[in-house]
Amino acid sequence: MSETEVITAPSPLTLPDGRPAAAAWSLDPALRHLNHGSFGAVPLVAQERQNALRAEMERAPVVWFPALPQRLAATRVPLAAFLRTSPDSLALVPNASAGISVVLAALPHRPGGEVVVTDHGYGAVTLGAERLARRWGGRVRTARVPLDADEQQAYEAVVAEWSEDTGLVVVDQITSPTARRMPVDLIGAEARRRGIPFLVDAAHSPGLIAAPLAGVPADFWVGNLHKWGCAPRGTAALIAQGPLAERLHPLIDSWGAADPYPDRFDQQGTVDATSCLAAPTALDFIERSWGWETARRYMDDLACYAERILTAAFTEAASAGGPVDAGTPVPGMRLVRLPAGLGATRVEADALRDRVARELGVEAAFTSFGGTGYLRLSAHVYNTPDDYEHFAERCVPVLVAWARAAHPA
Repeated sequence: MSETEVITAPSPLTLPDGRPAAAAWSLDPALRHLNHGSFGAVPLVAQERQNALRAEMERAPVVWFPALPQRLAATRVPLAAFLRTSPDSLALVPNASAGISVVLAALPHRPGGEVVVTDHGYGAVTLGAERLARRWGGRVRTARVPLDADEQQAYEAVVAEWSEDTGLVVVDQITSPTARRMPVDLIGAEARRRGIPFLVDAAHSPGLIAAPLAGVPADFWVGNLHKWGCAPRGTAALIAQGPLAERLHPLIDSWGAADPYPDRFDQQGTVDATSCLAAPTALDFIERSWGWETARRYMDDLACYAERILTAAFTEAASAGGPVDAGTPVPGMRLVRLPAGLGATRVEADALRDRVARELGVEAAFTSFGGTGYLRLSAHVYNTPDDYEHFAERCVPVLVAWARAAHPA
């Protein structure tokens, strides 16, 4: 950034009654909440809706549970509309990892089959892929995609790992550690041409991308509604189309096991499904308050502003390097490179996250890729420029001091 370049901060969003957007959440004001992308944050109106549903459940459980499948089927309709897909393709699951576990458990046995993942994938999903490969007597092949790869380069890196033994390809639509998009449209089209099942881990996509399924020829697509959609945690969508869909069964067998997909997912014993029933309330709240298009634009403008001032702060304090080229960045998320000595591994990044929360009063996401640590920005409507200005002024000097203590000159 040149000395003459002006960085303009977006105007903070406010509620229709003029209060700050954060007033609609129950987030602790003693903390700075800069990590929406990990676990989300549920607005009060959705919390209240879920609490009312739980009270209804507890007042008459024998009435509640037999009627629950019909209520969940009705709830799938607005959720599918939000994702711009058919409710007949959407099953409700607790989270993206659970939906992926459903898919991995359902695939037909393929002796010697291989599973292809990328080095940007979510660690828990890769562990599941490894377990599937062991069952098949095969192995996991990892596509190495450079952080700065464009769509064509990323596509070629993934397809290069395929062979006649490839039984499944798993690719993130938005990568968790590196906050970039993968060309799931191109990869999916080639997988379909070759007859290879394709699973898209879209944990971060609902709400962050307006139409995340558009042009994506995936056999399976799984996305969390509790992240950017702000639904209560325990709400995710598994989208399955084609002949493999009927092989999918919920992780809990119940009386709906004989029903067709996706209806069989609407009945799973005594699971508390109030999070799913309250999800439309959260989605509607964002739409009524600002509109999703405005919310996404604000989140992206704010993430861009935060990236620039924090990169400048680290560069000035520690010469930590210039902007990070994530190849195909996504709205609302950015990476800022950390000084050497911080967050170089997943374990170190997680420890840094905990220390920053404990000692600096900031909930932030720290990730690692290729031996380099990053601050992963993930802004939402309740965040303001002041949140990141505070981090630049108060937290960056401390992080630089920690880095120097870990690696003294």
